[in-house]
Amino acid sequence: MTVRETAQKNPKGLIGKAYSFAENAHRGQKRKNGEPYFNHVLLAAETLNQWRMDDETIAAGLLHDVVEDTTVTEEELKKAFGEDIAFLVAGVTKLSRIKYRGTEAKAENLRKMIMAISQDLRVVFIKLADRLHNMKTLSALPQPKQKRIALETSDIYAAIAYRLGMWELSGELQDLAFPYIHPAEYKWLNDHVADEYETRRKYLELIKPALGEALSKAGIKPLSMDFRAKRYYSLYQKLLRHEMDMSRVYDLVALRLIFKTIPECYAALGIINNLWRPLPGRIKDYIALPKPNNYRSLHTTVIGPDGRYVEIQMRTKEMHDENEFGIAAHWFYKSRHIMGFFRKKPPLGETLAAGLTWLRQLREWQEKREHDSISSEEFVESMKAEFFKDRIFAITPKGDVMDLPTESTPVDFAYNIHTEIGNNAIGSKINGKIMPLDTQLKSGDMVEILTQKNKRPSEDWLKFVKTSIARDHIRTALREKRKNMLEKRPASKIEMHLTLQNRLGLTKDISGIIARSHVHITSIQLSGQSSGNFSSCRIGCETTDKGKIEKVILKLKKLKEIKEISYKLV
Repeated sequence: MTVRETAQKNPKGLIGKAYSFAENAHRGQKRKNGEPYFNHVLLAAETLNQWRMDDETIAAGLLHDVVEDTTVTEEELKKAFGEDIAFLVAGVTKLSRIKYRGTEAKAENLRKMIMAISQDLRVVFIKLADRLHNMKTLSALPQPKQKRIALETSDIYAAIAYRLGMWELSGELQDLAFPYIHPAEYKWLNDHVADEYETRRKYLELIKPALGEALSKAGIKPLSMDFRAKRYYSLYQKLLRHEMDMSRVYDLVALRLIFKTIPECYAALGIINNLWRPLPGRIKDYIALPKPNNYRSLHTTVIGPDGRYVEIQMRTKEMHDENEFGIAAHWFYKSRHIMGFFRKKPPLGETLAAGLTWLRQLREWQEKREHDSISSEEFVESMKAEFFKDRIFAITPKGDVMDLPTESTPVDFAYNIHTEIGNNAIGSKINGKIMPLDTQLKSGDMVEILTQKNKRPSEDWLKFVKTSIARDHIRTALREKRKNMLEKRPASKIEMHLTLQNRLGLTKDISGIIARSHVHITSIQLSGQSSGNFSSCRIGCETTDKGKIEKVILKLKKLKEIKEISYKLV
């Protein structure tokens, strides 16, 4: 049932009340493209409804612009709909006020986003629904504003959607931003890809009957069998890695099979690889080993009829929904399994966010950055590199999965497990082979860290580590190491302090006495003349032999110009 239908069916319900309130508040307002403003909030709410959000979130989606763009105040909203909905709307409003313009603004936007996620994930779901519709109508805005909003969408919102497991939404946001950020590249793809898409789609239509027959003979019937065309932005990124050679992109159009159960997925994989020869190294099991954003599916690339490469994906309906709606669908299935259907107040927000390891790390990392007064520029670049870019997953010998940024090394992996494992690392085994600590890891690598007690990090590690957690721990350990060395460093020389009465040739006489005692002088420093024609002198000697120095002092005291003399180990 759509949001409009729900509101019409139950006008006194929460969604019905929010629908009427928002429609009245935005009455007469138009957007830049000329359509009624209420259309925007309704479509944002419809998106939240498709993501199976709870009634409070959908109502807040309808109301998300009333405080910012109408005469309605926060107090009026709170009085009409209560604390929770007012909180959600306020969170979206705060995010909307931050513009992605300049390094300081970018840093502030990122901080606000992290804060919103930390407090209640539903704020971010509403903002993502809002941004999705804004991107679909972006052409109505002036060109400079188009690029700013598109960059913000690509850098932040698409990346957040990906980390929340909302695979389809992330791809759609990237595709919507792509023509505004890279117009020439987008035109090139339009000119070169459309025909190839159609050619490959027709080929898959031809092979579908043979696949369906093979599955049917084995007693397996998919819930659906359709096509998944690779998104333009994802295709462009892949072509860059393959010298823009379209023939090396096997998944331009993939065949996607949805099954009821996991055993059916694995059975189908066996049937497909028996029907057509699989391409070596192209069978990927993301069910047994999900991606860091919890993407689950089986992939195989086979050599089909006429020698053409075909990618086929297999997953359950639950996996498909989770891949599309991410953590929202995960919550939906979990709540349905536990209680049969929705509770009045779902376990979304802080409860759900607490289960996201990467979010806890993100929050801790931000707090540390604020404590250390890190520059805004470094904050933005580190955030984008570490949390909002592609990720890999590497595995411990015990089977635990470590979620890391691309190009991470065994040192990053070690510190992600425990500080002392990182500090004591002397080498690594990757998939059973001894490998250097600066090796770049790949998804699926089994990594074992070799350690040595009391070993300390090397400063060279800072040149290749990719994670802030590794970099911070290395710097801390190096500071402690230098401090300990200074505290424990044995004395390497003796310094004598003399008070003397100046005369010509006195320094030469002092040097001669010390040299004849077979003590090497490393430095002589004379201070300026003081009252009474007296001066002070410091002489560094390359020895720690107190007995020898005391003999030298006895000889020096015979010089009548030396009035006082002492020494210390340095």
